[in-house]
Amino acid sequence: MEGGYARSGSAAAAAQEKPLPPCCVKAKAGAHDSETKCHETVVSGWFTEPRSRHGKTSKVQYFNNPMWPENLCPYNLSWLGFSPKLVLNTGEAHSLKVEKILYQGKSPYQEILVFESATYGNVLVLDGIVQLTDKDECAYQEMVTHLPLCSIPSPKHVLVVGGGDGGVLREIARHDSVETIDICEIDQLVIDVCKDFFPNLSVGFKDPRVRLHVGDAVDFLRNAPEGKYDAIIVDSSDPIGPAQALVEKPFIQTIARALRPGGVLCNLAESMWLHTHLIQDMLSICRATFKGAVHYAWTSVPTYPSGVIGFLLCAKEGPPVNFLTPVNPIEKIEGARKDGKELRFYNSEIHRAAFVLPTFVRRELESYNPSTEKANPEKSVAKSQEMKIMPNNAILTAS
Repeated sequence: MEGGYARSGSAAAAAQEKPLPPCCVKAKAGAHDSETKCHETVVSGWFTEPRSRHGKTSKVQYFNNPMWPENLCPYNLSWLGFSPKLVLNTGEAHSLKVEKILYQGKSPYQEILVFESATYGNVLVLDGIVQLTDKDECAYQEMVTHLPLCSIPSPKHVLVVGGGDGGVLREIARHDSVETIDICEIDQLVIDVCKDFFPNLSVGFKDPRVRLHVGDAVDFLRNAPEGKYDAIIVDSSDPIGPAQALVEKPFIQTIARALRPGGVLCNLAESMWLHTHLIQDMLSICRATFKGAVHYAWTSVPTYPSGVIGFLLCAKEGPPVNFLTPVNPIEKIEGARKDGKELRFYNSEIHRAAFVLPTFVRRELESYNPSTEKANPEKSVAKSQEMKIMPNNAILTAS
């Protein structure tokens, strides 16, 4: 979940003109700083050194990763060489015990930190936000890649926006039908750091089909030939601040232009436990842009805020795409699981299950745009689905 973004202030200005959602009103009311920004779903973590009951500071250090937003308050990370930031005063935080700090630096775009944790292996942190860990990266990398690529037959040309760690490239390489893999990452330092500390992810850059473009993804897509790609995967920072442009209508329209008829987009769509209004806004933009299927899916990633992350799967008008059932199952792709490339998380059953939404999410998405749901029931991300328990392995799926 790295760079590839454009730095644009117009989105934030436009957002302030709209009525604030209830969750943001509540957050601003409890904020300790007048400049607190609303719409923050993910913000910086912080280091702590626990004290003993005698008041002595322990030599043990923890990185606290916010799990649930309540209100914002300032924590100063300058003692670690970071700029002072606003971070969450949370009701819940996921604390990772730090064995040692492996790297600390700053690129023209962001502050980069890598540390070795006691239980999750190496951890990549950008601007104070956990991006990935050795232990749970498989859940994100495999799902964001195979949900779109296994939903279309024989993808040939794929673009990755962001993804400087190389994990998505590693997963795309499992698909033997793919001929070219373009990646547009804005931050060369992220690529270099991940090659040093996350070799199991950066191995993706070694595939001969990969073509690296270091630069702004908005400019890259604007200059891309129309209808070039079968699939575009947006593996970017969270859609706040400089990355907000990646979830706005102009950028989504640019992506649609670069896709062939029936081509697919997979974009990050935050956590259903946090700001569902952000998911609603993204769904509205995508449904106005893509005339094929549009669906929301989700998966579990323990070190992400609230422990889950969502995806928006969108298909351009053309040959119909049914995201709910993989037509290009990973289990049948020759070589996808050989030579030490065993999948750790994704399979066809979990693909189908990813589109089954909790009742409260279905209700909130239905209530936001009922006219679209009624007009296109077969395309509805919030469509009521009949649940059943499969006899083998007790896997919950939708029929």
